[in-house]
Order: sequence, then structure tokens, then C-alpha cells
Amino acid sequence: MSKDEFTFTQNIVVRVDLKISKGKLCGQVGHAAVSAAEAARRHHRRWWNSWMEEGQRKVILKVNSLMELHRLKSMAEELGLPVALVEDRGLTEIPPGTVTCLGIGPAPIKLVDRVTRLLHLI
Repeated sequence: MSKDEFTFTQNIVVRVDLKISKGKLCGQVGHAAVSAAEAARRHHRRWWNSWMEEGQRKVILKVNSLMELHRLKSMAEELGLPVALVEDRGLTEIPPGTVTCLGIGPAPIKLVDRVTRLLHLI
């Protein structure tokens, strides 16, 4: 399946201003992916089903601050997209409650791109 054949996506946006290991970052991305997908399954079942059938496309993007992450979350919510903001429990590398990343979608690519199109891959 080529990139152009996908119509649904999930984007995970991570904060690169945090000093965390790659393993920790991968875990946080996993939390965002599962939580946002579950939100889509509950509230946008057709989007979730289509995304599952297409192979569960995910794109991992970066921002430089918590403020940017909150701005994107607000934009996504205004468009009615499923979102999941991940706050760490603070058991290993960072303090409890540290917001690490944001999951957006699964949802139609055209809608998600309205929120994330200017971001860069991690």
C-alpha cells in the first residue's frame, strides 16, 4: 500500500524539549497511540474500523514545548478529532504529571493534517 492509498492516520506528537531516553520516549508514544485509538474506537467507530483495515498508519512528529502541544490539542479538539494527552506517572526518569506527548486520531488524514501539517518528523 502506497502513502497515497491511506485515507486515515494517527499522529503522535512528542515533546523534544524533555531529556528522556529513547526507550522512555517509545513507551510514551505507545501510551498515546493506544489511548487515542481507544478514544476513536469509542467515539468514531467508522474511522477506527477504516484505520484498522488500512494497516494502522502512524506518524511520529515533534514539538519543542508543552505550550505547542496544548495548542495542537485544542486545535484537534475543535475539529472533533480523538485525542490523548499523555502524562507520565513519574516512576523512572521524569517527575509525575509531566506531559510527554499527544495522540491525534485515528481520523481522516485531511482533518489530522489541518492540525499537524507544519510539524517535522522526529
